[in-house]
Amino acid sequence: MAKRNAPEVNAGSMADIAFLLLIFFLVTTTIETDAGINSKLPPIEDVPENPPPRKEKNIFIVLVNANEELLVEDERMNLKDLRQAAIDFLDNGGQDCNYCQGRRDPASSDNPLKAVVSLQNDRETEYGAYIAVQNELVAAFNFLRNREANRLFGKSFVKMERDFNDSEYRGSKEKLEEDIKTIRAMFPLNLSEAEPKERK
Repeated sequence: MAKRNAPEVNAGSMADIAFLLLIFFLVTTTIETDAGINSKLPPIEDVPENPPPRKEKNIFIVLVNANEELLVEDERMNLKDLRQAAIDFLDNGGQDCNYCQGRRDPASSDNPLKAVVSLQNDRETEYGAYIAVQNELVAAFNFLRNREANRLFGKSFVKMERDFNDSEYRGSKEKLEEDIKTIRAMFPLNLSEAEPKERK
């Protein structure tokens, strides 16, 4: 009796089917992305072995606890009052600041170059509460930068940055960049974000 040959499976169209399945999954699959706020971290700098001591009066400590309560310099404060408190601290002008308009309180910061805002939080602090506090602190820096930019250059710091990033800006970008650096040097964004604290 003659042997029957097993019929071969036509695999010519398998590649087409695999390709169509790949396209189907690429089109219908949703890829989750992490949600958050983009922050530009400062460049890594060499830390000296013996950093110069920093006066306590030049550090503005802001703490957000697990109950979303705001403690500023160990005293409770409402979020709506934080921006003005930070402005008063940064703009105090206790020493060597001819552009500061603060009260020159000897118990507050010497000048904006030495002033540091330290933002601390508990490990169980809500993300939204932390960001709300951070926004108020950054807004304090922006207020002072806008004030000085208007005084020196006749337009806000926000507008200067917007013009610098605008590809259709017709003025001198080199001059604008120098002006932006001048304002940043007057009120550097010295916002220190400390590691979250453990609950005790």
